[in-house]
Amino acid sequence: MPRLQRGRCGICRTVSPITRVGIIGAGNVAARHADVLSTFPDVTIAGIADTDPHRAEALASRHGSPAYGGHAGLLAAGGLDAIYVCVPPFAHGNPERDALSCDLPLFVEKPLSLDPATAEKIADELDRRGLPSAVGHHWRYLDILHRARDLLADRPVRLALGYWLDKVPPVGWWLKPEMSGGQVLEQAVHVLDLARVLVGEVAMVHAVPAGSELDGEVDRATAAVLAFEGGAAGLLAATSLCGRKHRVGLEVHAEGITLDLSETRLVVDGETVIEDDGLAKTRVDREFINAVQGRPADVRVPYREALRTHRLAHAVARSAAGRTEVRLDR
Repeated sequence: MPRLQRGRCGICRTVSPITRVGIIGAGNVAARHADVLSTFPDVTIAGIADTDPHRAEALASRHGSPAYGGHAGLLAAGGLDAIYVCVPPFAHGNPERDALSCDLPLFVEKPLSLDPATAEKIADELDRRGLPSAVGHHWRYLDILHRARDLLADRPVRLALGYWLDKVPPVGWWLKPEMSGGQVLEQAVHVLDLARVLVGEVAMVHAVPAGSELDGEVDRATAAVLAFEGGAAGLLAATSLCGRKHRVGLEVHAEGITLDLSETRLVVDGETVIEDDGLAKTRVDREFINAVQGRPADVRVPYREALRTHRLAHAVARSAAGRTEVRLDR
């Protein structure tokens, strides 16, 4: 059904049943979202912006969309119903604020920002405007996550072991702490989010870094102890020293059962293997579009919820930097 929409970057208009999405960023994650969105018959990619014009043009040409050398041009063009922000950690802040000034719903890829204060202000502005939002914690949409929760039933988790054991991603900014924020914030945040779902909120973290071989690089390995509010104990191990992705996931132990969950499969008691259906990355986009369209929507990680995981990741990073215990406020 057509609806009326008004934003500061455009006059009142009747919006067609086709949802017009703008994408800020043209890297691999942005391309993945663009590919998924292009399969929805009720969505069109109305424009793609990137500070690298050649990269913006390359992705835009794949989807028959205009390209822009920055997000300001994309927003100024108007006619948008929603914005995807898929930029590196250091680039978050201005794209979200400018999109919100146009009253546009936001889908934001993690991590939310380099500093907690920026994310807190964006969350407050989203709340003030009452706009739909979602964050790309697509693991929440894994089919096997439902199975894991059912198997745990009323048995509380007592021990959680999280891993992100991987290689250095092939992007120039990743090893620079002032640009990526480090591996926990940029990658292992997925595992921390999963731990919040299966185990509960974290009350305290104490992390130690292995340190970098070169000054000015992010820590190449981090180990952290986590104390959960419900009494569970947890460990998180992260490293970028591997030659390839070695192990990424969360293992949990409750009375009489052990579950090992990754992005692709659930292993029960080390024997029974349940494969995921592989549709999580489609579901996360579909449910956000449903929310933008005013339909019933299962948005599992709106911005405010993602902010809780973001605070936890920052607490781990802060603990590692200071080699001291950090308690989280509720």
